[in-house]
Amino acid sequence: MTETTSADRLEGAPLIAPSTTDHPLHEAVVDACRSVFDPEIPVNIYDLGLVYTIELNAENEAHVVMTLTAPGCPVAGEMPGWVADAVSSVPGIKTVDVDLTWEPPWGMEMMSDEARLELGFM
Repeated sequence: MTETTSADRLEGAPLIAPSTTDHPLHEAVVDACRSVFDPEIPVNIYDLGLVYTIELNAENEAHVVMTLTAPGCPVAGEMPGWVADAVSSVPGIKTVDVDLTWEPPWGMEMMSDEARLELGFM
């Protein structure tokens, strides 16, 4: 588990790669991410928009890029581990790497419609 910053990326390279949605384990990994909740907000981290990228390769290695609602989040040290544990429980996943990034910063507009409804924003 590592923390990624813009300085760690090549200049001009996108901070967030597109998810590999065509991988056969993608939906199971998304479901695993949905099993993790921010303890301060009663919505799962995927629908909150905290999961930016799920990359899966041919060897079934998972790489998740995520953020938190705020840099001072009290579970900043624990949340990536919770995500890694959830994703590693998916049958067929061999390894999981979770990177925490602060760019782009999370905003309420990143929430899914389900999350907005759950929180009474719709």
